[in-house]
Amino acid sequence: MANRARPTLQKRQKERERQQRQKDKEARRVEAKERRQNAPEKTNNDDPDIDGIIAGPQPLPEELQDWEDWEP
Repeated sequence: MANRARPTLQKRQKERERQQRQKDKEARRVEAKERRQNAPEKTNNDDPDIDGIIAGPQPLPEELQDWEDWEP
């Protein structure tokens, strides 16, 4: 009967850890929600990484244009 005390204490500890994880998770959710609400609103749906790129072949960068005429 002496062995029964340990699992009960372990269960309580696990339950406390689970509850703490839930509280931490809820706090992160609230923080993310506030961050999204306070973020500046996007004015357009364009991706800034591809803004200004046109379809088709792209011009060579300046450093490669010099090598275009090179022959070994």
